[in-house]
Amino acid sequence: VIQLWIHDHQRTALMAPKLTFLLFCSFISCWSISSAWFFLNPRLLNAYIALQVWKLSIHSDPNNVTGTWVGYDVCRYTGVFCAKALDDNSTTVVAGIDLNHFDICGYLPEKLGLLSDLALFHINSNRFYGFVPISFTNLRLLYELDLSNNRFYGYFPSVVLCLPSLKFLDIRFNAFEGRIPPALFEMNLDVLFINDNNFVSTIPENFGNSTVSVVVFANNNIRGCLPKSIGRMGSTLSELLLLNNSLTSCIPEEIGNLTELVVLDIGYNEFVGPLPDSLGALNKLEQLNVAHNKLSGEIPATICHLPALQNFTYSYNFFVREPPACLNLPKQAALIVSDAQNCILDRPEQRPKE
Repeated sequence: VIQLWIHDHQRTALMAPKLTFLLFCSFISCWSISSAWFFLNPRLLNAYIALQVWKLSIHSDPNNVTGTWVGYDVCRYTGVFCAKALDDNSTTVVAGIDLNHFDICGYLPEKLGLLSDLALFHINSNRFYGFVPISFTNLRLLYELDLSNNRFYGYFPSVVLCLPSLKFLDIRFNAFEGRIPPALFEMNLDVLFINDNNFVSTIPENFGNSTVSVVVFANNNIRGCLPKSIGRMGSTLSELLLLNNSLTSCIPEEIGNLTELVVLDIGYNEFVGPLPDSLGALNKLEQLNVAHNKLSGEIPATICHLPALQNFTYSYNFFVREPPACLNLPKQAALIVSDAQNCILDRPEQRPKE
């Protein structure tokens, strides 16, 4: 993008009377900014430039969302939200973009880095493709980034590792691939969704350094062990979903340190060995799914005594014994147990004897 300014540089007003016009061009077209337009501050001018370049980068907009992106008042554009700047309460800035569920097709241009006051950027359920711009490193205030359900591809978007304010990261349902970077777990995140991509990776050993309360890795090709460092996440982690990957080895005893855990789903992996007795310490656990693995041995009785547990699924494993606590449940009990396709004597729907 080429920008050409013609004005009196000595004037402080952004669009002073001596300003003839502002012309900025792409390979497609140019805009002339009338001298009658008055941008309240340079940040809104930058926002105007960024949004107009982005508009040019969109190939299909079936709901005509960007049809409203006309004129200098960017705060009236559909999907654009303004607020007072965090560093200056007298300055209005573009603080949020929300284009969720508009089925827009296009890509993210580098000029979006001009939106340096953004706190949230939500574009889920569209047809955006390509890479996340390097210029996103300028978004130092970005708190929520939702790129889910689009057509982004390439390796993990490392630019997000440079966002110091980020708390919510959702890149699920795209075509990202490669390894999961260890630096991701040194960020001060609260929510992390990277499920339904093409990642082929182990879970880095520093996983336990993460501050996340919700983490979803499901439906990738994540291999190897569940790191013992997970035990350090006891004060924060409430939901852990690792289903439908290729995780192996035993479930570490340290998982019993996750005293805030409410949902644990490790189904459809290749975990082996027994369920650790330490799972009986998870008094807030409501949903536990370990189905479709290669687990064996006995079901710890303490699990079925957990006070908050509502659903315990351990079907399609090789367990040989389950305690009465999991079987002799009163009819009014809230706990639902699923034990099919194991090796438990005198239970229905077990594996055939070989």
